[in-house]
Amino acid sequence: MATVETRYLGNLRTEAKHLQSGAKIVTDAPLDNHGKGEAFSPTDLFAASYASCALTIIGIATQTHGFSIDGATVETTKVMGESPRRIVELIVNFTFPHNRYSDKERKIIEGAIKGCPVANTLSSAELKITRTVAYMESV
Repeated sequence: MATVETRYLGNLRTEAKHLQSGAKIVTDAPLDNHGKGEAFSPTDLFAASYASCALTIIGIATQTHGFSIDGATVETTKVMGESPRRIVELIVNFTFPHNRYSDKERKIIEGAIKGCPVANTLSSAELKITRTVAYMESV
């Protein structure tokens, strides 16, 4: 069974429907590629997919080990290349809330980051992923 059904709406927009849940996402071409930039572009979704996947895998690992990353954020910057037009780099900044993570917990988090199926699907020769991890300290 299919996972997603995507329909072209015209004017460089698409609507993707998750068939199991019915949830929908609209995309628009970016300003630098003939679009209006009024919604996620397909390449924005790619960047968001990586970040969401990584946080989910970290969340699974931390649940398994009995601690939380609730409130963690990821800021992702995509770098576009030309000839052919493609994403050539993701700059990914992970920030974890102050939680006095032990060295063991930090190793679990940082190991889980590398377990993201989205990133592991890609050939490292085709896409560079630059990651940083920050832990908020108490004020």
